[in-house]
Formats: sequence, structure tokens, C-alpha cells
Amino acid sequence: MADIIQFPGTVEWSGENPGISLKERPDGPFTALASFFRVVLSPYGAGHALVLLQSPGEAKPAKDRPNLVLHDNEKLARFLVSDFCAHFGAMRGQPGLASAQYKKLSKVAASGDARKKYSETVTAGATKVVLTWSGLGEPFCFAFPPDKSATGKHYMPSLFVPCSDATITVNGRKLKGKPVPRDIAGRTITTAMLAFSETWIKG
Repeated sequence: MADIIQFPGTVEWSGENPGISLKERPDGPFTALASFFRVVLSPYGAGHALVLLQSPGEAKPAKDRPNLVLHDNEKLARFLVSDFCAHFGAMRGQPGLASAQYKKLSKVAASGDARKKYSETVTAGATKVVLTWSGLGEPFCFAFPPDKSATGKHYMPSLFVPCSDATITVNGRKLKGKPVPRDIAGRTITTAMLAFSETWIKG
């Protein structure tokens, strides 16, 4: 009988966290960042949040390119931003994250097939954001120990689906850039992926 895998510590949240990070060239700055959360369990209850940085490097971006946190549970959204997004590699230290505007969302909808092409659509008032992942690869599972996780404090068992292409569209306008290669858990994927069955456990 196989040994049981147990993770000591406190479960801080569990759910989904697909993301898209875009660049115009691999060695250049990020041009747009999106981290979507569908949380089923946390100290602040369940909910959704989309952290969207249309101008990652700008604390005061142009009015037509605002940095936003769209949510249906503000306490949960602020917890996810301060304790998690602020430590994610692409978002860490970005002026646009610290100054992002929090806005109530009105609708969230997933569509597509997570083995072929998948989308999340988030609507908040007059703002409609569509995240799309395509060229999806073989799903794989792994578990980071705390010293290798983004926060440095959490175990992170997760299922990832790599993808070769992804887009962020805001009110019909496609944001600049494309995913670039990155390594994770011994695999080369890109800076866009689906992340399901994700649980953060504080060790």
C-alpha cells in the first residue's frame, strides 16, 4: 500500500488560480498580467477575484488602461493580493499592483474545454475582461514545499495545464504581448497556464 501524502499546517485557501503573463519579447518587461481566482474555501469565505494589471509598471496608468482587482468578496480579494499576488514572481514589486482599483464584479463565467481551449469571462459594470488559454498541453500534478513556493511559507499542491498561447481582452481590445517560456516543477511551460485543484497550506 502506498504511503499517504500529508501536508502539515493550516489550509489558507483552496480553489483555482489560472494566470496569464504577457511580454512583447522574452527579455523585456511584462506588458500585461492577469491572475484569476475561484476560491471555494478561505478564512474570508468563497468568492472570485481577477487581478488585472494592464499597466504593471505604472502606479498611475492612463485612464483607458487601469490596473484593477475585480471581485465579489473584497476581504477575500485583498487577502489574495496582499498575501499571495504580492509574492508571485511576475507581480512582485509591480507599482501597478499596489495602486490597483478594487471594483465589484457582476458576473463570472467559465467556458470551453480545459484540454483544448478555455476561457474565463469577468464582467464589472461596463468592463468586460476575457482571458483565453489555447494550445493546451498535457495536465500534470505537483506539490511545492514552502521553500520553493511563491510565498516561501506554503505547501502548494496543484494541477497545471500548460498552454502555448493566451490572450487578455478588455472590452474587445486585445492587450499587447504573448506568453514566454518558463520552467516549473522540472517542466518547461509558458507564463500562461491553467491551475486547478490548487491549495495553499501554511506550514
